[in-house]
Amino acid sequence: MIIASEVRSQIERSSLIRKMFEEGIRMRAERGAENVFDFSLGNPSEDPPAGVIRTFRALAERNAPGSHGYMPNAGFPEARGTVARRLRETTGLEFTPDHVLMTAGCAGAMNAALKAILNPGDEVIVPMPCFPDYAFYISNYGGVMVPVETREDFSLDVGAIAAKIGPRTRAIILNSPHNPSGVIYPEATLRELEAVLAKAPAPVLVLSDEPYTSIVYDGAHCPQLASIISNCMITTSWSKKWGLAGERIGYLAISPLVPDALALAQACAFTGRILGFINAPAIWQLVVAEAPDESTNLAVYQEKRDLMCDGLERAGYEVHRPQGAFYVFLKTPIPDDFEFVRRLQEEGVLAVPGSGFGRKGYMRLSLTVPRDTIIRSLPAFARTLDKLRG
Repeated sequence: MIIASEVRSQIERSSLIRKMFEEGIRMRAERGAENVFDFSLGNPSEDPPAGVIRTFRALAERNAPGSHGYMPNAGFPEARGTVARRLRETTGLEFTPDHVLMTAGCAGAMNAALKAILNPGDEVIVPMPCFPDYAFYISNYGGVMVPVETREDFSLDVGAIAAKIGPRTRAIILNSPHNPSGVIYPEATLRELEAVLAKAPAPVLVLSDEPYTSIVYDGAHCPQLASIISNCMITTSWSKKWGLAGERIGYLAISPLVPDALALAQACAFTGRILGFINAPAIWQLVVAEAPDESTNLAVYQEKRDLMCDGLERAGYEVHRPQGAFYVFLKTPIPDDFEFVRRLQEEGVLAVPGSGFGRKGYMRLSLTVPRDTIIRSLPAFARTLDKLRG
């Protein structure tokens, strides 16, 4: 076959999130959209802020010379300068524009970083459960993913991470607020991890995956990881904060505390280019430079979280209420999460089995649906549980 064997293998193991999303398309055509409750894909439900759209229109109409052409591999200096200034304010570290690369979304940032730091056989520790594409990003560059289980409440087990650090450990990927569990890693835990990393046999970089940091609930605080972990690289995007996931605009920032930080930034600018990302979209870089204080209405996600969790608890589910992000990672009433998700489908509900994130016996529900979808779906959740109980 013309398709590479590794790619064939990866396709077979590919994301259950997309598979369930595609199943939703089929079910809506078959049953009617009003009879399908699709909680599979984390596609932001809120439109971009009005100020962002006004800035976008103004830039397009201004059509300044050079605004649509090639720029330095790392991105427009004005966009990188805006990001660096914000990072100085939030972390207290001396970030400069040279520490920042504008990227094609968070995925582009992470791939550029992993390409720059991994030799074949190098290991990347990933707390489980996790966003499933991490495994593919790591294997893209010959790396080996080393899964480490979190505790029952999805909090980091720093001792378990320490036990997995070896001479080939190159990086750890942390995601807080966490997809899929919604957990926020507290400052005390991060400081404990920093102490462990200080004793590692070789420098270990922490890739902090931060697209959900602006979505927190109940007044929770999400610590600035870069202000705690010395060897840190930040990967993030405006996909969630601005509700424009399809525009693919993000950044990679290398902490000035990382040894040879500027050389690493240059390496990442190079890897982003040879991977084919070349540059982040030019006009959205300029929007970032001119409208940094804008944010979409993120409060609606807490309302939907409470609506969903309260309804599921009333129906008899065991609910772990997320602290941030926009997912509910729900324990399935039977150990076989695939079977329970199949039973939900019979009632028109689409969820993603927790096995796809590396944690059996759970399922992920996205809160990026209309409020009315949650309300109308709750009887279907209850019926599924009632049928199971007989």
